[in-house]
Amino acid sequence: MKDVITAGVDGTPESLSAVLWAAREAQLRQAQLRLLHAWVLLAPEPQHRPPADQDQNYWPHRLMHETVTEVRTRFPDLPVEMMLVPKDPLDALREAAKESGLLVLGAKDLGPVSRYALSELGLKLVPSTDAPTVLVHARQEDTAERDRAVLVGLSLHDPSVSLLDFAFAAASRRRTTLRVLHGRHLPSYAYNRGGGVEASAAREAAHDAHQELSAALDPWREKYPDLAVDHRVAMESPAPALVHHAADAELLIVGRRHRHRYRLPGPRIGRVVQSVVHRAPCPVAVVPHEGTPSRG
Repeated sequence: MKDVITAGVDGTPESLSAVLWAAREAQLRQAQLRLLHAWVLLAPEPQHRPPADQDQNYWPHRLMHETVTEVRTRFPDLPVEMMLVPKDPLDALREAAKESGLLVLGAKDLGPVSRYALSELGLKLVPSTDAPTVLVHARQEDTAERDRAVLVGLSLHDPSVSLLDFAFAAASRRRTTLRVLHGRHLPSYAYNRGGGVEASAAREAAHDAHQELSAALDPWREKYPDLAVDHRVAMESPAPALVHHAADAELLIVGRRHRHRYRLPGPRIGRVVQSVVHRAPCPVAVVPHEGTPSRG
């Protein structure tokens, strides 16, 4: 069932943007789109659809019908499945994620300063599923342009195979440039006693990081010889670097370590992921991966 992309539907503008983004992704992957609306008070579905004035699920049916109409207007040949699930949305989406190659959710847009407001549902869902999750806010499906790069943030402490596989495949499907960004703080030796930065030491640190990043990407360049790959190093904290470089990106991809490996007291989204999903101007894909735990 990993050729299924599931999108949550709740009737909000950001939900519709997420659905349309998911539809385009499903078309690129030649996958099936599954639209899921969950509500604990849904009535049992009868074998035959009753008249509207007798339909206990009239509004959920209308919501799904309007959403599917939007999808089929833009993607007439895309296979679409509709699911009305009488469960708590968190539980329903967690179960759906297990059967999906990708989960797509809407995130509330609070304007140009705050950017994203990841809902309580999203904050619980993103760190607790094994499926990559994409967060989209209203009108962000319009950022899907051919001349925009796909951006991925990469740590060199544990360059994740699953993260790079997702990123290279996403850029390849879109036939666009993959921009790989590594952000790191300047090492202590780059600072003088007065707290200023020694230019030569900073250049040396940046050069070393650039060489490390290039070496990590060499096997992937061989795997995708026709893909344009632009790798960059930012000598600053990864989160603001990613937000800055995402200004002209179609999609930003970040990794999240599997929570269950480290027996953490509860689901954690991570500081970098938390920052970019609230501030990035484009859809954000969060890819779970195995990695070495760190204090970051």
